[in-house]
Amino acid sequence: MAKYGYTGAKPTQSSSSNSGVFGVNDVVELLKQGKYKLQTVDIDYLVVAGGGGARYYQGGGGGAGGLRSTVDNTGGGGSLESSLTVLPSTNYTVTVGAGGSNVTTTGSSSVFSTISTVGGARGAYQGGNAVVGGSGGGGSGGGSAGNHSAGTANQGYAGGAKQTQQAHWRYGSSGGGGAGGVGEHAPNYDNGGDGGVGVISNILSATNAASSSVGEVVSSDVYYGGGGGGVIGDNSTGSFGVGGTGGGGDGAKNPTNGSSGTANTGGGGGGSGGSGTGGGSGVVILRYPSTKTITVGAGLTSTTYTESSNKVTVFTAGTGTVSFG
Repeated sequence: MAKYGYTGAKPTQSSSSNSGVFGVNDVVELLKQGKYKLQTVDIDYLVVAGGGGARYYQGGGGGAGGLRSTVDNTGGGGSLESSLTVLPSTNYTVTVGAGGSNVTTTGSSSVFSTISTVGGARGAYQGGNAVVGGSGGGGSGGGSAGNHSAGTANQGYAGGAKQTQQAHWRYGSSGGGGAGGVGEHAPNYDNGGDGGVGVISNILSATNAASSSVGEVVSSDVYYGGGGGGVIGDNSTGSFGVGGTGGGGDGAKNPTNGSSGTANTGGGGGGSGGSGTGGGSGVVILRYPSTKTITVGAGLTSTTYTESSNKVTVFTAGTGTVSFG
């Protein structure tokens, strides 16, 4: 072993930690002996894609954006994911997906490094089926109803199936799928189906989630990824579908517009009798030790909180890179 050149306290080393000032040759030799620990950072994450929109013409609710998480729950009933190990002073991509439009589009993907999610599906409409998304779109109502769609494995659930029962301007469409549950099938032509429920992920405290306007806070829990509720017809005598907890938009009674999915929840848009509704934008939340710092590149909108022994950085818009040190 080479003689160490150092200032102050003598450097120490083991396979689990190193302290002090080391020369390049010393680091190389210690690596060969398995006595130098690479300084990595373990990151917990919540990555939620943008929710799907809901079309008019008897449209079903939009599906929630795909959701992947290492804390509390992940989407689609999948197994909780493992934290991501990153290297210091290395750039990693973060993208916050936009919600789908009120006409034809699904939501957009959200990304952290290698973790990518699928945008929520647009709901079905008269004569047109929903498309596959992170969570599926709800089926439409009426005689030429379009069918629902599936969610993506380990990210979200399917939307409720189409409802073909009808009378004179009486119809009900189904709810969009949520990250935590299937959208409800419209029970009859007087009532719309509710959107699928989202999931709880308390990677960020309820207090700070409310401050950042992310997720849907219920008591001390924070939900993400609710599906949009279904629409009902002009002469229907029941109720339109309610959006799933986690930012799903409520449906409406034709010709009124439903509610859009809530921003930074990935919620699906509510079924609409007017011009359609948009899905809610997604969100990316990263949690890491409070001893570390994060550098956020241009193009991203973020806020960082200190919670106990961790820092939590919330990204609510944009795309760019981050690094840790």
